[in-house]
Amino acid sequence: MSRPAPDPVQIVKQRRDAALHALVSGVPYVQFLGISFERRGDELTALLPYAEKLIGNPLLPALHGGVTAAFLETAGIIGLSWSLLWEDIESGAIDPETLTPQTLPRLPKTVSFTVDYLRSGLPRDAYARAHITRSGRRYASVDVEAWQDNRARPIAQAKAHFVMPTARG
Repeated sequence: MSRPAPDPVQIVKQRRDAALHALVSGVPYVQFLGISFERRGDELTALLPYAEKLIGNPLLPALHGGVTAAFLETAGIIGLSWSLLWEDIESGAIDPETLTPQTLPRLPKTVSFTVDYLRSGLPRDAYARAHITRSGRRYASVDVEAWQDNRARPIAQAKAHFVMPTARG
């Protein structure tokens, strides 16, 4: 018995991009902050582009702490959701033509979220990556780190715990 031929790389990339777009477009606050995501295989990097409205202390100037925390939480939620969808995206179980925020699984719900502010966020673009430390049927734990010019010099890090979504019903 022979295996079916794998989908062409363009089709796989299209499925991945469509899933990520549907996932991100389902969160209005992501659009308000201007957050976008870059995808490299199964790894996501969140990008918070600099905007004047994000400054909390104009004397320094520094990014608002609430914006930094929201950026970290968003990166954690989208990163966790992306990891949950990965297998369906790769297998072709997700059809890019019918993919919308309404057809995607629900997002995980935040149970606890702790932020460590390590240095002031400067008036420039910021980046973040989530690392899932545990993901089960009911609960997930995620570490998120944000940086600006140098990944070795993070501006903030967070530890988040989530209740995993149940099936739509």
